[in-house]
Amino acid sequence: MHSPGLAIALGTVAALADVAGGFVLVKAHAAERSLRYFVALGAGFLMATTVLEMLPESMKFNATIAPILVMAGYCAIHFLEHTVNAHFHFGAETHAGEFVSAHTSYSVLGGLALHSLFDGVAIGSGFAISGALGWLIFAAIFLHKAPEGFTIASVMLASGGSRGNAFLATVTLAVATVSGVLFMTVAPDLVAYGLPLSAGVGLYVAATDLVPEVNREPGIKMALVFFAGVAAFLLLRSLAPSL
Repeated sequence: MHSPGLAIALGTVAALADVAGGFVLVKAHAAERSLRYFVALGAGFLMATTVLEMLPESMKFNATIAPILVMAGYCAIHFLEHTVNAHFHFGAETHAGEFVSAHTSYSVLGGLALHSLFDGVAIGSGFAISGALGWLIFAAIFLHKAPEGFTIASVMLASGGSRGNAFLATVTLAVATVSGVLFMTVAPDLVAYGLPLSAGVGLYVAATDLVPEVNREPGIKMALVFFAGVAAFLLLRSLAPSL
């Protein structure tokens, strides 16, 4: 494990971004628009990180098993979101009168907690391989954490929950993220499984959760922000060997 202390510290920073996203909804409504840009930026950066770094690194461990684990991670989240968390999407919840019951809100929380757990596994797995990969994965996770926290806070409020419950939901996601990092810190030998599984989850989040939110916005601005996310990844990757 390369720099386990750094992995835990950065995992905690990423986790706190969940809480910050929820705070935006609960306390600072005017910042809601800016979170949409984080969705687009995070989508581009996460997609690039998953496809150009996490997938190739996973293949180095076992070219036969790694693709199966990537697909397993992808399918697990797909199954979760289209059964337990039907109709889930990133962003403000607008269907309160249609389906957001207390049961649904906690189902969404459970699904996002699983996302967050694998976010932490991804960061820990990255640092188990190299500091450069750890930093790249951290950046990809961090960028979509605030919209994730905003989403769960929105769902909790739409289901009739209090602002305190919304805040506690974001803390739950934060704890799940740190737990994933800690797990990989104490069990770095499992990186051959943790990295491809989290790559499959990351691919699903980027391609199926985040990109459709970008595509919902009219005009070209959000698309350009997505490409800026890809460009930011390429820039950071060029600097990563010195990190």
